[in-house]
Amino acid sequence: MSKTSEQAPVAPRRPHSFTRHGITVADDYAWLKDANWQEVLHDPSQLDADIRRYLEAENTYADSVLGHTAPLQKKLVAEMRGRIKEDDSSVPSPDGPYAYFRKFREGGQHEMFGRMPRNGGAEQIALDGDELAKGHDYFKFGGSRHSYDHKLVAWSADINGSEYFSIRVRDWESCKDHDDLVEETDGGVVWTLDCKGFFYVKLDDNHRPMQVWRHRLGTAQADDVLVYEEHDTGWFTHVHESTSGRFCVIAGGDHETSEQRLIDLANPDAPPRLVAARQSGVQYSIADRGDELLILTNADDAIDFKIVTAPLASPERANWRDLIPHRAGVYVLDHDLYAGHLVRLERANALPSIVIRDLTSGEEHAIAFDEAAYSLDAMGSYEFDTTTLRFSYSSMTTPSEVYDYDMVTRTRTLRKRQEIPSGHNPADYVTTRIMAKAHDGAEVPISLLRRRDFVQDGKAPLLLYGYGSYGHAIPASFNVNRLSLVDRGFVYAIAHIRGGTDKGWGWYLDGKREKKPNSFEDFISCARALIAANYTSEKRIVGHGGSAGGMLMGAVANRAGALFAGIVAEVPFVDVLNTMLDDTLPLTPPEWPEWGNPIESEKDFRAILSYSPYDNVAAKPYPAILAMAGLTDPRVTYWEPAKWIARLRATMTSGGPVLLRTNMGAGHGGASGRFNRLDEVAIVYAFALWAVGLADKNA
Repeated sequence: MSKTSEQAPVAPRRPHSFTRHGITVADDYAWLKDANWQEVLHDPSQLDADIRRYLEAENTYADSVLGHTAPLQKKLVAEMRGRIKEDDSSVPSPDGPYAYFRKFREGGQHEMFGRMPRNGGAEQIALDGDELAKGHDYFKFGGSRHSYDHKLVAWSADINGSEYFSIRVRDWESCKDHDDLVEETDGGVVWTLDCKGFFYVKLDDNHRPMQVWRHRLGTAQADDVLVYEEHDTGWFTHVHESTSGRFCVIAGGDHETSEQRLIDLANPDAPPRLVAARQSGVQYSIADRGDELLILTNADDAIDFKIVTAPLASPERANWRDLIPHRAGVYVLDHDLYAGHLVRLERANALPSIVIRDLTSGEEHAIAFDEAAYSLDAMGSYEFDTTTLRFSYSSMTTPSEVYDYDMVTRTRTLRKRQEIPSGHNPADYVTTRIMAKAHDGAEVPISLLRRRDFVQDGKAPLLLYGYGSYGHAIPASFNVNRLSLVDRGFVYAIAHIRGGTDKGWGWYLDGKREKKPNSFEDFISCARALIAANYTSEKRIVGHGGSAGGMLMGAVANRAGALFAGIVAEVPFVDVLNTMLDDTLPLTPPEWPEWGNPIESEKDFRAILSYSPYDNVAAKPYPAILAMAGLTDPRVTYWEPAKWIARLRATMTSGGPVLLRTNMGAGHGGASGRFNRLDEVAIVYAFALWAVGLADKNA
């Protein structure tokens, strides 16, 4: 690995410790958390000068270490950009007289939102993201939703990366914004049926979505009406339209329990009506059709979920009746409802399928594909009374395809195939799947992408990606960026570890709270299985994960760092104990069901302390590590990776280097704009190539 003359920054140790449950924990880098962190989210210029100097010194050091890869990064960006259809557009989605779409212009960073007559004709653009982003270092759309009369569009944007979205209302004909300005929201909007107002969720001072408000057009936000307030700080609240478009659904919950309320959009002043009272551990989500609700739920120990029916007039639990019974190992991820059909997305053994049920006859059929690993998703519709289902399909070798499927005739029409302007031949690549045996005998799926001419002799470098939290499964979908590594000899692998729902809800339950270490051990088992199968060898693997997957990376570095040539942790959740002890942080109370509550429970405290990456850094060798942070990130705050890297550098005995790169003008999602984001991907890939000794060869 290349040496650098730049000295690695040394963060001063400022002794600090705390005692809880009789256990004393040292945290000598606690000073890196700005006392005024809430203000920094709103205005990054408020960051403490000492902290800013340290973060900038880390950026300078990271740039000096990876500086020799600048030509390679430039080449990677050009390659990845060459695979993007610059003037790409979505398949227009019909609604009444119009079909709505999103598109990019050639060279454009941000989307445009527009429409055309339903049966074709001239396009009209209402929102031009490139224009709206002018003058801002950061710009991200939160969403847009046209009114039912098709005269207005409510849209939202975040201009500093802190995920506080401001909502405005634009006239479709004039393309001018009204005076309405609704600030500090989560970005979502549900219009009232008379199109004179909308519902939205306001974020509180701790960035939590706790309140639902109703805004009336032409009035100030100060005059808005509070419709619903959640008092449990561990719950998040969101709003969306019901499947028929008849109701605003107020959906609340944490990672284990949920509760929903309905507001009739024809009578927006009416109070929200509860569907079924919350019961700890019971989750449900509703779809409506006429006088009936179809409810996806895990009630009655349906671990992998089932679908029940309930009368709209009396939807409480006592009136729920099974429609699609629970089947262990067949996880029902989602359901969507149309006038005559129920659509559900299922996953079994890490492979998805779409199942369609005729609600008149009860007859069912499935849409499935025969690749070894693939991704499948129903895309929803503005329209309820339709027999057309739109879905997307891709695999690690097959670019994304969008189909319209007639649920009656069972015929599919290809509406769009992802174009790769620089060219892509799927036959040049192979998607395979192998299983790794975990420490306790569990079978962990691994999805693999490699070139067809790959030689399986154990010499290849391999990037192993993992996440494994919140029940989030990593689909084996197409990603154009990965080809830049695979074409340079890498194998790209996804470890479908516990903590996700890749093999059902039970797979998730086996990787949370006191069972969290299963996620780490699964990932390590995957690395060893790939070595045993001759796909790669020790110190030829680069681990990659972000957010909770960044925590995975930190834990794996502590437990089995010797297997890896390098580790990339993007916005990594590595200071788990301190974060879960701070109930003022935006995500802490809602996260307790996932990780445990160390404030109240000594058992949870000890469990988290046993694996929290920051607290388990040890005096031993570590692989090269790249941590990437966002200064205005409200989810994984910038100081988590900063503290982690500081402790690693002060404690490790050899190996490395360990690098911290903080985007001083962005949040959890990294840089805004589709091309600016490529710069960060290129840094990750250049680091991966450098870690296995291939950077200079590929420059």
